[in-house]
Amino acid sequence: MVVCMSKTVSAGYQLPAQVLESVQKVIGIDMDAAANLFKVLSDPTRLRILRALQVNELCVCILVGITDYQYSALSYHLKLLKDVGLVDFRKEGNFCIYRLTDRGSSLLRLLDELGKI
Repeated sequence: MVVCMSKTVSAGYQLPAQVLESVQKVIGIDMDAAANLFKVLSDPTRLRILRALQVNELCVCILVGITDYQYSALSYHLKLLKDVGLVDFRKEGNFCIYRLTDRGSSLLRLLDELGKI
């Protein structure tokens, strides 16, 4: 039995009211943006694109060549990465040059610290 406003959370388990209130507060935080970021990062292709952009900013035409993806598929991945703020681009004539944002660079450093990528 859960009693939200008392110290009793379930039969026999006691929790200070202040702790329970703090837990309820964090449970109510909107995590949609974080969940969306993890969805974007769940694709190995997008992680590879981030790693390539960590080396240097790159034109889409180079990314198409090195990934062997069709332009439309690569554009889709880049759009998702841009939508969550990990990459940005600039136009140079007919070329779109992509680069990591500060957020993208920070994320890759965090992944390095975790030792998995």
